[in-house]
Amino acid sequence: MALTQVSSNKCAGGFQKVFEHDSTELKCKMKFAIYLPPKAETDKCPVLYWLSGLTCTEQNFITKAGSQLAAAEHGIIIVAPDTSPRGCNIEGEDESWDFGTGAGFYVNATQDPWKTNYRMYSYVTEELPKLINANFSTDPDRMSISGHSMGGHGALICALKNPGKYKVTSCRVCVRPHLRPVRLGGGSPSAYDATVLAASYSGPQLDILIDQGRDDQFLSASQLLPDNLIAVCSEKKIPVVFRLQPGYDHSYFFIYSFINDHIKHHAKYLNA
Repeated sequence: MALTQVSSNKCAGGFQKVFEHDSTELKCKMKFAIYLPPKAETDKCPVLYWLSGLTCTEQNFITKAGSQLAAAEHGIIIVAPDTSPRGCNIEGEDESWDFGTGAGFYVNATQDPWKTNYRMYSYVTEELPKLINANFSTDPDRMSISGHSMGGHGALICALKNPGKYKVTSCRVCVRPHLRPVRLGGGSPSAYDATVLAASYSGPQLDILIDQGRDDQFLSASQLLPDNLIAVCSEKKIPVVFRLQPGYDHSYFFIYSFINDHIKHHAKYLNA
């Protein structure tokens, strides 16, 4: 599948690039960002997939998180896709910040009029990795997944629904499934609920790292419920480190503060 380069910038010794392509899963043009560390010029590198949160595009993570230096140090390619299909001309897709455009929730919709385009789960777990592996110097057997907010939950469901596919997962802010995805369908809501998926997980051991800002407004409003996931992981003996970070909120200032820890966490498994 043809890729069109949108931008390329030298960064931390490697290159931060953005590409556009026609997605077969989403039936629209999609953009993704990819950081290629210096090591990718001579060797095959592992890939960390980053899933962003509500209202984001492929730009937020690459311009705000400060991930490139750590990725260069550890020889990790980072791929950050857009968060939803765009420009699909579906009635209502641009009416709300937390549903439709910029809010794909990393599920496969089953209800009209969303089911044709809103297939972010299959895009992230199937189409995008195949595209990346076919066009860049990657090691397909070494991949991991991480994310923030909606994308943090998305990373967890991708890992839990695909035992053995990802070497490790982590997230900044672990959100519970929002009521909005129910409108998209996706089968039973529990099919995309990380807590439910963890309760039935029986695959290879996952080592999960979660950072949560203590002053996150969504946490104080009881919209995140990380304790539920932690309890299930403890019961199922799924290794999870949960760090409640005093003074931090939901923003990319929080992401920037701890991104190096998470890349190091991924590198421990990706470079083993």
